[in-house]
This record gives sequence, C-alpha cells and structure tokens, in this order.
Amino acid sequence: MTLDPNKVRHNLLEKRKELQVINTTFAEKEITLDQQVLGNISRMDALQQRALARAAESRRQFEIKSIEAALRRIDEEEYGYCGRCGAEISERRLQVNPCAAYCIECAD
Repeated sequence: MTLDPNKVRHNLLEKRKELQVINTTFAEKEITLDQQVLGNISRMDALQQRALARAAESRRQFEIKSIEAALRRIDEEEYGYCGRCGAEISERRLQVNPCAAYCIECAD
C-alpha cells in the first residue's frame, strides 16, 4: 500500500477535531420550544429542527468513533487490512473512505 499512514493519521485527526468543534457549537445552540414564545407552526418547525440537529449530531458521533477506530488500526499497524478476512483493502477504497475497516468483498 502506498498510502502514508502518517498523512492519513494527520487527516483523520483534523477531521475529528472539525467534527468535535461542530458538535460543541451545536450543543451550545439549544432550540427553544417555549409555547408562549412560539406559535403552533413555529413550535412544529422548532421540533423538526431539533430532530434534524440531533440526527446530524448522531452521524457526527458515529463518524468520530469510526475515525478513532481507524487511528487505533494505524497505531496497531493493521490499517489497510480487512478486519474480517485480513486481505489488503484497496488504496482507492481507503482514499474514498479512510475509515474503511473491511475490503469491498467483506463489506457487502
């Protein structure tokens, strides 16, 4: 594999930091649902916005966990190898998804 593990690590650390900043920013912005401040329609919009924000946070948390798993694989010198069959994961797949833990055959 010609991917440089140090460069991959650097990119993953940067991405994790970016996701953590986004999560912190959104955690500080809580959507108000006060019935006296909002009308029924606005309250429904606020509920929908809060649900979307929570779903986005959940996706970011999942991505952070995937990044941390990839960083562990780099530390353990297992990065780039399938966690199921042990085959080398294609460089192209890792370029598209640097957190890929399985080769394309095992991912199916």
